[in-house]
Amino acid sequence: MVTRPTHLNAYEFAVVSALRAHQLMSGCVPQVDGEHKATITAQLEVASGKIEREPTAADD
Repeated sequence: MVTRPTHLNAYEFAVVSALRAHQLMSGCVPQVDGEHKATITAQLEVASGKIEREPTAADD
């Protein structure tokens, strides 16, 4: 089980992880070590802070 970072709510964590998993399945290089499926790798990357969401104009 991957622990969600406290600065992201559950929805943000799920969305950012899903978008990153899509990138990994399209051929992007993983930012963490280990042999995991794309979804778990994406969650680990987001949880470790290696992948962050970019602020949008709506965040202002």
